Amino acid sequence: MNNTRRQFLRSSTAVIALPFLESFGFRRFASAASQVTTPPKRMIFLGTGFGVTANAWYPDKNDTGYDYTLPESLKPLARHKQDISILQHLEHANSRDGHSGSTFWLTGADRFAIPGRNFHNTVSVDQVAAAQFGSQTRYTSMHVDGSDLLGHGAGSLSWNQNGKPILGLQNPVALYHKLFSGDSIPLAQRQAMLADERSALDTVLSDARSVKRGLTKTDVEKLDEYFESIRDIEKRIGKEESWLNVPKKTPTNPVKEPGESLEGAPAVEAVYDLMVAAMQVDASRVFTYRLPSDSFCASIGSSYTAHNLSHYAGTERTHDSIRRDQAHARLVAHLLDKLKATTEADGSTLLDNVALTFGSNLRSKHSLDNCPTLIAGGGAGFKQGRHLVMKDEKTPLCNLWLSTLRGSGVNVDSFGDATGVIDELFEA
Repeated sequence: MNNTRRQFLRSSTAVIALPFLESFGFRRFASAASQVTTPPKRMIFLGTGFGVTANAWYPDKNDTGYDYTLPESLKPLARHKQDISILQHLEHANSRDGHSGSTFWLTGADRFAIPGRNFHNTVSVDQVAAAQFGSQTRYTSMHVDGSDLLGHGAGSLSWNQNGKPILGLQNPVALYHKLFSGDSIPLAQRQAMLADERSALDTVLSDARSVKRGLTKTDVEKLDEYFESIRDIEKRIGKEESWLNVPKKTPTNPVKEPGESLEGAPAVEAVYDLMVAAMQVDASRVFTYRLPSDSFCASIGSSYTAHNLSHYAGTERTHDSIRRDQAHARLVAHLLDKLKATTEADGSTLLDNVALTFGSNLRSKHSLDNCPTLIAGGGAGFKQGRHLVMKDEKTPLCNLWLSTLRGSGVNVDSFGDATGVIDELFEA
């Protein structure tokens, strides 16, 4: 153990040190991971905050099972029909905000759950998975936020254990450098920088504890939330230090650095390619992507904003809304092509070991029922290739998140307002 780490242990309390101590084995895990032949499970969540063109995206509700007809908006996925499933009648009972298609999609939280507050969120499903999947990878989870809007639909897809947003990388260039660029800063200097961060945290924590006495109950709760945030930072610092001596890997067929000018659909394709490359080198196993909005519409030749297309009406706007959905479907098909073409050590493919979801908390306009939901891959053990319509028109979307977690091997008793797993997903 180096001197900087011993200094950290001396200057911090046991409560703070314990999460940090758990990261000491990461380097050992990293070297051992290469000996494992069973492919790891992975998750991908692709969120489109403005919903879909309802009358062209959903299959007919009476046309269920394996032999259903793909609707117009999903025709580009025809070659992957056996790899995907469409689910209907899923929703979040607590959703009351028609302008937050992304914010509560992966949590199912009630923003008004705490009296006196106008916003509240809880942990997102990706972070529940990341707590287990991320222990052996350089990055516990990876997040890209391609949103090009302020205000409407603002927020994050990923939320930590305290219901705080996890910021995402803004573009494929940032993702590329995070994953594959070498660090030109000397190792000793990087170690010193992390030591400085720890020293600053110790000082802040000491100061914060000194003012805790005499606070009101509300202020104590706020301060406790602050301590939890500090602990999250400490875990990140610990993990960063554990990987300082581990060089970044590059895939067998290295990806090129994306162009700085990429926007809209080309940017989405680049991010999808980088996700696959990241999985090939096991840099991370949990990914979320808040898909771009206005720039995506512009990139397919539409003169309408994402908001205007979500309120589609009339021939031209509806036509553009369907074109947007088809462009997303083509890109998902491209991602599935890549996942299916990548072979794992045991002969399976990445797609066999990925649980992928594409969707939104919003159906269209401001409608929060029947959330558009497309799933793919075999990572959660789902039997794909079907159109499933839930018997209960208000089946919790969290039932899918609970099913995804348990099917992928994450041992959780519950998630959000889930009433149980969706048994049909596991039955042929």
